[in-house]
Amino acid sequence: MANHKSALKRIRQSETRRLLNKYKHKTARNSVRELRALTDKKAAGTMLPKVVSMLDKLTKVNIIHRNKASNLKTSLTKHVNALA
Repeated sequence: MANHKSALKRIRQSETRRLLNKYKHKTARNSVRELRALTDKKAAGTMLPKVVSMLDKLTKVNIIHRNKASNLKTSLTKHVNALA
């Protein structure tokens, strides 16, 4: 266990950030899953920018790798464009 006040504070901060990152990551994964399940082009078209924004925000703070975000955005865009 940490003995310094700064180390104790760092532990608290790390736990708070870990939980927040976990929530954001899980929310984005669920949104990607929901977008892939959509069959209506109009609904998917309105949801795509929101999901892309989520992925960009996760990339910005290094929760996911930029190449993973890029691959997801590409595959989701292809999915939306392929809908009839």
